[in-house]
Amino acid sequence: MDKKRDNQKSMEAVLDKNRKKIDGIMEIKVDYLKNRITMEEAKLKLRNQVEFVTPEEFALCEQQLSKYGISDDVITKRIDEIVEIFDGILQSKEISVPDGHPIHTYLLEVEEIRKLVDKMQQQLEQKFIKNQWLELYDQLEGVHIHFARKQNQLFPRFENKGFDKPSKVMWTLENKIRDSIKFAKEALEKDQQEVFVILQKEVNVLLEDMMDKEVEVLYPTALEMISEEEFVEMYKGDQEIGYGFGIKPKDFSGTSNKRDKVTDGDEKPDSISFMEDFMNLLEKHGLSTSSKTTDQVLDVSRGKLTLEQINLIFKHLPVDLSFVDENDLVKFYSDTKHRIFPRSPGVIGRKVENCHPRESLDTVMKIVKAFKSGDRDQAEFWLQIEDQFIYILFVAVRDENKNFKGVLEIMQDVTRIRSLTGSQRLLSWETEENEGVESALGEDRKKEKAPEDEGYIDNPPEKGTLVLRNDTLIKDLIKEYPFIKEELLSLSPKFQKLKNPILFKTMSSVATLEMIASRGNLEVEELIAALEKRIEKER
Repeated sequence: MDKKRDNQKSMEAVLDKNRKKIDGIMEIKVDYLKNRITMEEAKLKLRNQVEFVTPEEFALCEQQLSKYGISDDVITKRIDEIVEIFDGILQSKEISVPDGHPIHTYLLEVEEIRKLVDKMQQQLEQKFIKNQWLELYDQLEGVHIHFARKQNQLFPRFENKGFDKPSKVMWTLENKIRDSIKFAKEALEKDQQEVFVILQKEVNVLLEDMMDKEVEVLYPTALEMISEEEFVEMYKGDQEIGYGFGIKPKDFSGTSNKRDKVTDGDEKPDSISFMEDFMNLLEKHGLSTSSKTTDQVLDVSRGKLTLEQINLIFKHLPVDLSFVDENDLVKFYSDTKHRIFPRSPGVIGRKVENCHPRESLDTVMKIVKAFKSGDRDQAEFWLQIEDQFIYILFVAVRDENKNFKGVLEIMQDVTRIRSLTGSQRLLSWETEENEGVESALGEDRKKEKAPEDEGYIDNPPEKGTLVLRNDTLIKDLIKEYPFIKEELLSLSPKFQKLKNPILFKTMSSVATLEMIASRGNLEVEELIAALEKRIEKER
C-alpha cells in the first residue's frame, strides 16, 4: 500500500508543478481530438498560452486524456497528430548519464539504428542488390532486442508511477514497426523488388519516428520519474534480455558506488533469480532465510523438495512457464536459458493487461474472464515464427475447492517434436549417427500438415469457399469477390493509394489481409469482419 501511494505521488508531483498550465494544454488537446478546432487553431492557441512544454508534462497530458473520454485506441491512432500540435515548443533536454546507465545504452542503440536507417536510405537510391539488403536486415535484428528491453524493463517502471500510456501507445507503435520489417523482409526474400522498395520506405519513416519519440519524450521523462536505485535494478534485468548491435555497456551500480558484486570484463553480475524471489517471499511470512534455507525440506503435493531442488526443476523444464495470480498480477516466470520470448524481473508485480500489446489484449482478458467465471479451463494457440512452431497453452489454476487462483501460461518450441515420425525404441545416444532408424523399424509415417498460423484456430477452412484469414492474399480475394476492392477503398483513407492500378497489381500479389490491416491502422479481425459483412450482403 505504501508503495502504491509513493507511486501515485510520483505522478501527482509532476502534475502539481504547474496544474494550471497542464489544464490549459489539456483543454486544447481535447478540443482538437474531439474535432472542435483544427490543427492550426490548436497550434496557435498552444503557442499563445505557453512558451514551452517539458517531456514529462507532455507525458502527463497524454496520461490524462482518458479522463476526458479519449480512449487508448484514439490516442494510439492519432499520436502523430498529438505530437504535431507541440511542434516547436516541446522542450528537448540534453541527456547526460554515465556509460552503463540503462538510458545511456538505449541512446547508443538509437544511434546505431539511425546509422542503419541512413544506410538503408542511401541503398534505396542506388542499384538494387539483394545481398546487400539481406546484410542490412541481419543488422536490423538488434531493433527487436531494443524493443524487448523497453517492454519488459522500462515500461513497468512507468506503470509503477501511475503512467501506463507510454507502454500502451508505444508498444502498439513498436508492433507496427515489427510488422513492417517482417513484410519488407518477406518481399525481399521472395525477390519482389517493387513491393520491397515501397515497404522499405515505410520502415525507414516508422523507425525515425519512433526514435524521435524515444529521445524527445520517453527518455527525459524516465530520468525525471525513475530513481537511480530502480535504474540499477533495471541494469541487472537488462543483462538477462541482452543488447542489440553488439553493444556491451559498462557495469552500472549508480553514483553511490554501492554494489553487491564487482565484475570484470564480460562477466555479468548475478541476476535476480527465482531462488532470491522465493526466499524474500518466505521472509515476509516469517520463515527463515538463513544460509541453510536451501537445505530445508518443504512438503509439496507429492513429495518433499528443498528450495534449491525446486529452483533447479523450474530452470530445467523444457517449457517456459509464467504465472498470473487471481488479482491479475504477474507473480512468476521460469528463468530458463531457452526462453522463446524475453522476460526480466521487472515484469514481476506487473498487471497482466500491461504485459500485452493492445492488439492481443482483448483475447488475453477474454481468457482471464472465462477462467474466473469457470466457463473455461484451457485455451490453446500455436504460432509459426519463421522456422519455429510455438505452442502456447493457458491453464486456469484452481484450488481443491475449485476457487480460481490464477493463470498458468505454458509455452514450448515444438518444431522438432512436430518433425518426428515412426518410433524411437533405441537409446538416442546410440542412433544419432544412424540415420533412417524409423525406416529400419518399418514405421515410416506420413507427416501431418499443421496449420500455418493461428488463423486456423477460429477459422477452419470450408470446402469450396475462400476463407478470410490473416494470410489470405488480396489477389485471391479480389479474384473471387471483385467488389472487395471498392470496399477496401472505403475502409481507410490510407487505402486510397490502391487506386493506382500499377501499385495495386504489384501489392495485391503479395499483400495479405494482415499486411493491409496494418497499413490502414485497422485490427485484422476488424478488417475481416467488415469484408465478410460486405460479402454476405452481395450474396
